[in-house]
Amino acid sequence: MDYKDYYKILGVTRSASADEIKKAFRKLARTHHPDVNPGDKKAEAKFKEINEAYEVLSDPDKRQRYDTLGPNWRDQFGGFSGARRGTANYRGSPFDFDPGNSGFSDFFEMVFGRGAAGNAGATGFSGGGFRSSSNGTHKRAGDNIEQPVEISLAEAYLGSQRTFNIQSPEVCTACHGMGEINGRLCAKCGGQGQTTTNSKRIQVKIPSGVDNGSKIRVASEGHPGASGGPRGDLFLVISVKPDEVFERKGDDVYANMDVDLTTAILGGEAPVALPDGKRLSLTIPPETQNGRTFRLAGKGMPRLKSAERGNFYARVNVVLPTRLTAEERGLFEKLARSRGGGVGAQS
Repeated sequence: MDYKDYYKILGVTRSASADEIKKAFRKLARTHHPDVNPGDKKAEAKFKEINEAYEVLSDPDKRQRYDTLGPNWRDQFGGFSGARRGTANYRGSPFDFDPGNSGFSDFFEMVFGRGAAGNAGATGFSGGGFRSSSNGTHKRAGDNIEQPVEISLAEAYLGSQRTFNIQSPEVCTACHGMGEINGRLCAKCGGQGQTTTNSKRIQVKIPSGVDNGSKIRVASEGHPGASGGPRGDLFLVISVKPDEVFERKGDDVYANMDVDLTTAILGGEAPVALPDGKRLSLTIPPETQNGRTFRLAGKGMPRLKSAERGNFYARVNVVLPTRLTAEERGLFEKLARSRGGGVGAQS
């Protein structure tokens, strides 16, 4: 077989992601599928070609060898023994031909041999993405779903629980999620492998300590698998809303702490609020300057999968008195004179 530029065949760049490759394949497959072009040999040949390209580029190992070795990449796949066929990392495409049909992929024949293709159902061949059964269908795990979730800093500090209404697609009962029946696009689902969508309510615990970008896995709540394959997972992608009072830096939390002037000068106690709503009393030493920061060890954000916590930093914000009485003003004037300062002009 001559060297083929599989990227060019699928119309993607060499840096294309797995999702981009899959989307390109599906688009081309629907255009060139033999059922859409009955009797068109060119369309059939093109479909085989794009199917072959997808089989290689959708498999990380094969794609790496293809990219690295160029025209010689096939040498790395030659001479598979019967023992190795059972562990080969073939993933298959969403439109795999039935091994008994004339449309069976030349690439699959080259790698595993026609004998392996003909006996795939009988031997129970299993690969990285599917498992053959006695009826020639392939079990394939469903795709994962990512759902963004925004929470408050207090929820990240304490942990939370959310209830979600999710739309759960079901496997097409006609093609069992394969998208085709005996090499033909499934009329019931149009090749999607999924039909009805059911609404479902689930409750998910959000652990304390999550941060922007944290992912919470909800097992088996993703897209359905094919031919009895397992469902994918649901991943909640966390984003934490900025807070007006507290500032988070990693596992540490910062906040301003109002301290009245007399306490800052003479010393005393000042309250400090934590993100969970609790208030602590912090000892303020005499002559505390505005902006001074106090560290409360272990009062910051919880660390995921750990009993440890970050620290809480309280920054002093000295609050000056207002609406002074005549007596109070006289005391400040006396203080100013005693320290060599001037007194403002009377209004």
